[in-house]
Amino acid sequence: MKRIILLSALLLLILSIKPAFAQHARFATEGIIEFEKSVNMHAQIKKYINKDNEAYYIPAFDQYKKTKPQFRVLKSTLTFSKDKTLFSPAPADESDRGWFSDIPATTQNNIIYTDLSANTSIVQKTVFEETFLVRDSTRKINWKITSETRDIAGYLCRRANAIIMDSIYVVAFYTDEIPVSGGPESFTGLPGMILGVALPHENMSWFAKLVTDKSLPSGTLVAPKKGKATDNKGLLDTLMKVMKNWGTYAQHSLKSFLM
Repeated sequence: MKRIILLSALLLLILSIKPAFAQHARFATEGIIEFEKSVNMHAQIKKYINKDNEAYYIPAFDQYKKTKPQFRVLKSTLTFSKDKTLFSPAPADESDRGWFSDIPATTQNNIIYTDLSANTSIVQKTVFEETFLVRDSTRKINWKITSETRDIAGYLCRRANAIIMDSIYVVAFYTDEIPVSGGPESFTGLPGMILGVALPHENMSWFAKLVTDKSLPSGTLVAPKKGKATDNKGLLDTLMKVMKNWGTYAQHSLKSFLM
């Protein structure tokens, strides 16, 4: 009798844990990932306050803190196949507009089509009132994979660290349960899909909230076509020319547009 009870308990245990193991039994190679970008507005605004503008920026900042949340949340999707991705920002909530809402780091300005097999990307980038179509190779990131793990959107992810643009520290979390070397914005190059990115010193992050494993209709992944044609160097030259007299505002904005 004891043996029967023990076997029954063991069977119930197996049945109860089976869904957890089977949840991602089929490695996803097509689907849609919903991301949220979180920006610490207080930290971002402080970067733009200096002795030349503090007389009106500080009162505006004080008012902002009374009426707006500290963190701004923006939504986006990453549609992916086994060798291509399309990152698309969702329209920002118009009720969120106001003082400081146009700081480049606190917006989402890029539609990014990435061909992972060819290591190329086509980026439709909005810079203030102008739109560029930037065709170039994907950013080469020297990732250092660690042993740290965490769960993101139901997937076990491993941490990797890197430095981009000479000084920006990046923390990423990728899962090999989605064997596609993509990620949000221009973050790629890990042995699995990047589901989380944090830029601690830039006060922003992107984390997946929902992964939908599904077959995509033919023609879903289409590169953007609108904008003035250029490459990364051409865009940098244009921005440097436009912003050469913008002082510290240019320094922070330029980094955001090139990120």
